[in-house]
Amino acid sequence: MLRFISFGSGSSGNCYLLTTPTDGLLIDIGVGLRSLKKNFRDYGLSFSQVHHVLVTHDHADHIKSVGSFSKDQHVPVYTTKVVHEGITKNYCVQQKVPSDYVNYVEKGTSFTIGDFKITPFGVPHDSSDNVGYMVEAEGTAFCVITDAGYVTDEMKEYISKADYLVIEANHDVEMVKNGPYPAFLKERILSHTGHLSNVECGEALVENMSEHLKHVWLCHLSEENNHPELARKTVEAILRSHGIVAGADLQLEVLKRKSPTGIFDLV
Repeated sequence: MLRFISFGSGSSGNCYLLTTPTDGLLIDIGVGLRSLKKNFRDYGLSFSQVHHVLVTHDHADHIKSVGSFSKDQHVPVYTTKVVHEGITKNYCVQQKVPSDYVNYVEKGTSFTIGDFKITPFGVPHDSSDNVGYMVEAEGTAFCVITDAGYVTDEMKEYISKADYLVIEANHDVEMVKNGPYPAFLKERILSHTGHLSNVECGEALVENMSEHLKHVWLCHLSEENNHPELARKTVEAILRSHGIVAGADLQLEVLKRKSPTGIFDLV
């Protein structure tokens, strides 16, 4: 059985785990290893279960501990060449990924590692590069889309294929416009290389989700420009306006910013 847990989602640090009975992979490691190890123990997990790491992009809240984890656990790290170069240059990453564990991926080209078939695809953001991932295992398709300025045609394709989906609902547009951020930061957030709003997330779902989409998790919520209940209710309302009822037609949840979600069985 494929299982999923989020250990943090937001600007304070992002880290997701997928496991099968015999394999495991982490998507991003933007949280501290000490707290991550404690969270693993609390849920009866072990770092030894993790055999692969995928990285979406090179911002610190996604890569802070990826080098240390790779070195300490002897685990390969997969992302594009440009993202790997960005990790090397990022001063927030004190321990870089050892060269022996650097593995390059190409967007649109699927590859298999252990129990997982991985397909990377492009996601627009103001990092050096950004990748979404479709992860397939045991007949289940799990998709991660985070830090997206807008929804591209390619992203729409993967949303439509997903059985389970983690997708960004970063902000409420009016909260950004009326909030305390300086003008340049507001422009960045709202730009095509910034972040998805609650409304854009909801619209992406109703326009592209399939009947086999079972569960959606809203990720990377802004602490200053959003609220978990606001994000959930906004997306729920957009779904409902198109005849899709959260809780009946699919499950809809918000990932916590700084704490684990608990383990979800993806069946």
